[in-house]
Amino acid sequence: MSNDIRHFTVHEDDDGQRLDRWLKKNLPKTPYALLQKMVRTGQVRVEGKRAKTDTRLEAGQSIRIPPAEEKTGKITFTPKDGDKAYLESISLYDDGHVLVLNKPYGLPVQGGPNITRHVDGMLATLRNLKGVAPRLIHRLDRDTSGVLVCGRSLAVTSALGDLFAGRDIKKIYWAVVSPAPREDKGEIDAALIKGEGPRKEAMVIDPVNGKESKTLYRVIERSKDNEAAFVAFWPRTGRMHQIRVHTADGLGCPIIGDEKYGGLTDILNKYSLSGRLHLHAARLVFRHPKTNELLDIKAPLPDDMKQTFKAFGFNPLYDADPFDDKRKAT
Repeated sequence: MSNDIRHFTVHEDDDGQRLDRWLKKNLPKTPYALLQKMVRTGQVRVEGKRAKTDTRLEAGQSIRIPPAEEKTGKITFTPKDGDKAYLESISLYDDGHVLVLNKPYGLPVQGGPNITRHVDGMLATLRNLKGVAPRLIHRLDRDTSGVLVCGRSLAVTSALGDLFAGRDIKKIYWAVVSPAPREDKGEIDAALIKGEGPRKEAMVIDPVNGKESKTLYRVIERSKDNEAAFVAFWPRTGRMHQIRVHTADGLGCPIIGDEKYGGLTDILNKYSLSGRLHLHAARLVFRHPKTNELLDIKAPLPDDMKQTFKAFGFNPLYDADPFDDKRKAT
């Protein structure tokens, strides 16, 4: 196959179809995770412009596709002995339709430069009897631990994708920040955009050009002298690094261990804390796409964050819903 950039025209039969579904249909040999990455990084263009995976296409539109299928050979991941057992050991929920993992800190969700081991690649070891491997529904940063959802069939993956694209899912993250926020609760409403120049690898607050970004927060516990706080977050939108930026630049209270957004290092040394990003996807509440049952999946706090909780006197067994007064998944 040619390595040239390809151009497609949307046919009348595909009018109104989502971009991600169009890509899966027309590029069946390209891994879905790679298609998502190409859209996310702006390599796929609709009418010459960047688009989102949920962009609705119109008949006659031009779609620009990079030569991705050739690249897949360079990033092919070969599962190792033990990967299946490992994924099963971190499984929080699996009913044959929906698979939920407790992703550890430091394990990438998807492949990339110099990444030789990632969740997306290991999922091939969990193929069902029809030979279908679970597919990722959403992502977590490499340095964020916690709940990660996968679909075990194409139909369930599609339904979960639509569900996650909306705002009916309740995603609760736990973080340890320093210093403690002034207010016990609130909403951070600060539009975000990818930075430029020295900050091109980070997200920044930009009220004019940024995309709508909202995060609810609740302070669960404070340490002595407000040196640190255990805070729960519910991102109402899903921007890259949203909680990290909103915490650091919106509240002025960076997450401990977040070098990219100003997490203090002095406090790590003072209490001999883990240098990891202290952000954990602790809970996810959503409707099962097959049974309509309300699932409430919780990921236990990892040991390194338990040590931090102990250092500040926080309760690692906290189990309440701090956003119970807000709308849940319906």
